[in-house]
Amino acid sequence: MSALQNEPLVFVDLETTGANPLRDRITEIGLVLVSDGVAQSWSSLVNPGVAIPPFIQQLTGINDEMVASAPSFSELAQEVLAKLEGKLFIAHNARFDYGFLKSEFKRLGIHFHARVLCTVQLSRKLYPLEFKHNLDSLTLRHGLIVEGARHRALTDAELIRQFITVAMREQGAEVVEEAVVELTRLPAWPEGLDPTLMDELPESPGVFVCYGEHGLPLYVGSAQNIRKEVLAHFAGKKKQKRELPLVKFTRRLEWFEAPGEFGAALIEQKLISDLAPQYNLPQPQTKDACCWRWDSDSAKLELLALDEGIPVGQDLFGPFRSKREATQMLARQADGQGLCKVVLGLEVPRKDTAACAGFAVGKCKGACVGREPLTSHHARLLAGLSRHRFPVWLFPGPVGLPEGPDWAPALHVFDRWSYLGTIHDQSELPELLLATRPLFDPQMVKLIRSVFKKRAAALIRL
Repeated sequence: MSALQNEPLVFVDLETTGANPLRDRITEIGLVLVSDGVAQSWSSLVNPGVAIPPFIQQLTGINDEMVASAPSFSELAQEVLAKLEGKLFIAHNARFDYGFLKSEFKRLGIHFHARVLCTVQLSRKLYPLEFKHNLDSLTLRHGLIVEGARHRALTDAELIRQFITVAMREQGAEVVEEAVVELTRLPAWPEGLDPTLMDELPESPGVFVCYGEHGLPLYVGSAQNIRKEVLAHFAGKKKQKRELPLVKFTRRLEWFEAPGEFGAALIEQKLISDLAPQYNLPQPQTKDACCWRWDSDSAKLELLALDEGIPVGQDLFGPFRSKREATQMLARQADGQGLCKVVLGLEVPRKDTAACAGFAVGKCKGACVGREPLTSHHARLLAGLSRHRFPVWLFPGPVGLPEGPDWAPALHVFDRWSYLGTIHDQSELPELLLATRPLFDPQMVKLIRSVFKKRAAALIRL
């Protein structure tokens, strides 16, 4: 017999104020409970305690007035929990609904866990030749009957129930059951890691960190879907050398959600730089990073450390990993262009003559003894250094780059090619700008520059 026929089921759909279960709240719950072939429906509006964004109001038809007198989730929690417990949790994009309910219960100190079946995944498995698997497509393709307004919780929960019924008729109960068993089977998971974390993993963009014994950072990875990426790593589906150690040695798992792909890349680079995890590619050493600055007043080059970030200025050349690397580059410029190493400060002037050592052997054009005008010497120097010119920060101060949904975008904040952090409200900006600036990171500079080139029009001066 099919477990779908033997096991109590609950078809679930939620309406919410947004897409993030950590920040957003539920506005409506719809449940269709099936036990011994008998279906019962239950639904309720929920007062989210926050304003419903206009976009969400337009999508769902649920506005602030409708939920003003509705019960809060805390008032409904025990009733909802009783209806969910002990049942196979079935939803479309199930991790969305499951994640919201887990978050709401967690705020109340209630641990909720269930076996979860996603009907998007089920549709893809049963109908692999079909391109679309959203609920509108399933309704049209399978002739599901819409009773009530779409994007209302109970209507959509009932459509999910109808889809299962139609799929069993079209594909056969045994085929559907095999697909359900496969989709609800627990994935591979490290023995030393708490298995309840599997439920907590969000299906959103972000970064995850695997730690080993004694808090040793093993690996930092970014993902468009944190849950999917983590499970793929632990299942060994990435076919990379680090997968076996991750499954064997991971003892702690940490993750950070991001508003999108760029936000995830920023967090990933910062964590790799800070943690130096064992199985990521090693980062270049930057603790002694420096750059040359041309001082037009004194007509001299000055070597500046980058431990406090990139200095302001137009005539910056570098970066270099160390003073030694910077000096070697300048020496090569001198040898290749006939520049004077005494004028450049690379050699100490001799007591017996103003001429540098290179002048005697034809390697210097004579700036040290007045044979070449210093203006000509400096012009050749700057021309040669141009290929090492540091990218100029073209803004008078910090800038922000928004990312995320239109109704709740996050703002990534940057200053002088440093990533300062991400805020979700302008009130957070003053504290962020006063915080200690991050150390210079050439990989971060490269990442920021690449995105600025693509999205220059979206930058906001702060």
